[in-house]
Amino acid sequence: MGERAVDYAAVFQALPGAAALVTPQLIFADANAEFLRLRGLPREQVIGRFLPEDNPENDSAEPLLLRVLASLRRAVETGERSVVALQRFDREDPDQPGVWHERYFNVTNIPVFGADGRVTLLLHRLEDVSELIRAREVALALQEAMLPAPRPVGRHPAAVRYRPAAEALNVAGDWYDLVDLPGDRIAVAVGDVVGHGLSAAGVMGQLRSALTAASLVPEGPARALEVLGLYARTVDGAENTTVATAFIDWENDTITYSSAGHPPPALLQRDGSVEFLDQATDPPLAARPQHGPRTQAVAAFREGAVLVLYTDGLIERRGEDIDTGLARLADSLVRHRADDPEALADAVLVDLLPPGDATDDTALVIVRL
Repeated sequence: MGERAVDYAAVFQALPGAAALVTPQLIFADANAEFLRLRGLPREQVIGRFLPEDNPENDSAEPLLLRVLASLRRAVETGERSVVALQRFDREDPDQPGVWHERYFNVTNIPVFGADGRVTLLLHRLEDVSELIRAREVALALQEAMLPAPRPVGRHPAAVRYRPAAEALNVAGDWYDLVDLPGDRIAVAVGDVVGHGLSAAGVMGQLRSALTAASLVPEGPARALEVLGLYARTVDGAENTTVATAFIDWENDTITYSSAGHPPPALLQRDGSVEFLDQATDPPLAARPQHGPRTQAVAAFREGAVLVLYTDGLIERRGEDIDTGLARLADSLVRHRADDPEALADAVLVDLLPPGDATDDTALVIVRL
């Protein structure tokens, strides 16, 4: 059987995504059916038109148009793909004039080269991610509802922060908690469930509540994590969750801590030294074939020291050794050690999570001892 010629024009029209072909002069050369449907315009009002003239008149259109034009010109000049991510572009309801719906799009501009190696066309692709954004908002609302609201714990100042990833369309299972204990003591914990989305947020809520209850038993953090580990074996999706918990005792000026595969808490002493509490680390929850006891260790502190618990999104970067991230955290804590917990938490996030650079969710707890 001989080779059959491919009708690329038919393929282009049949693409499920919205796509158009634009000349380097920003004139529409072609558009597929989905692009026309998404724009709500007939073909004759698009093809041959200068792209800015195709822009509907509404409040959200002009800023988006400017970003899209800059992206198209950048793709022509550099010969490289250019992306304009998560842009809001409201659309009027065709059945209800005057009613506008909030929509979000990713815009991708891909250069197409001619035989001479020059850009002859741009593949202009629109991806409607409005439903994903709504799902993310629902997941974030659920996650925030399950995390404890900031409140005083005992008589000691503390700050908590939760920062979602900049790139993710789903939330993760990071959490934090602070629990009052009998006497002048509190329990502080952070944890990280494997996975993203509503399922991870649901597992997070179950584990956080279980650890809160387990922390009230008198045996200490290792026993609390043992109980949590037993419970995790009964919850789908809880395996390999990492958790660090610390019991702070102001009567004895000690921190008793235990970790289930989690990054070590940082203890900033008044003299500016930073100690990472890494002497009681066992595997993550439900990671071992058989359930077993966990270890705990004790560290001393002096009044005015600072304890910091966090999830891995704060310190880990792709292609970078974790020790580099820990050193970056220690440096930030030392430079801002005179700040109160609220100001210190903000400073640490600024130093370690530049805007738009977070690739994982981050939970952070800071307690002035």
